[in-house]
Amino acid sequence: MQDVISSQEERMKKTVANLKDGFAALRTGRASAALFDKIRVDCYGEKSPINQVANISIPEARLIVIQPWDKNLIGEIEKAIRSSELSLNPSNDGKVIRIAIPPLTEERRKELVKLAKNQAEQSRVAIRNIRRDGNDDLKKLLKDSSITEDDESKGSAELQKLTDSYITKVNQTLEEKEKEIMEV
Repeated sequence: MQDVISSQEERMKKTVANLKDGFAALRTGRASAALFDKIRVDCYGEKSPINQVANISIPEARLIVIQPWDKNLIGEIEKAIRSSELSLNPSNDGKVIRIAIPPLTEERRKELVKLAKNQAEQSRVAIRNIRRDGNDDLKKLLKDSSITEDDESKGSAELQKLTDSYITKVNQTLEEKEKEIMEV
């Protein structure tokens, strides 16, 4: 029974971690190196993350500076950023790429909050599905006479507590991201 619960808890942890990763890629009005985590650069015939071919620094709240380790990649990095869905306009001086992060409009902020809420809802649904899988596993164990009915009901109650706590974590993460997005 504990195996079922611990494996479902592990899956719930991964769901919350995936949500946080997804939120890191959502652009706010502030500069963040995490914006570029999903962008891949064509580097000598292979697609590599930007942070593996360049140094990303944030000297000011609304400025990102990307310094490629190989100056020949500057054009590829710039092209990858332009073609991403971040809507950023990089400029380079031959040595570094500078990206000014424009302030978000109220309308864009509301769109981003809507996106964040949608991602959070998908995570909540995933957590509930994990709970359902756990309950199904407990029922199978009961059917095979591996556990008693009392153990099955205790396990279901424990899974419900886990579900509630992870849904609360999703809600807290969403709340933090909403504040960050709506901050001017």
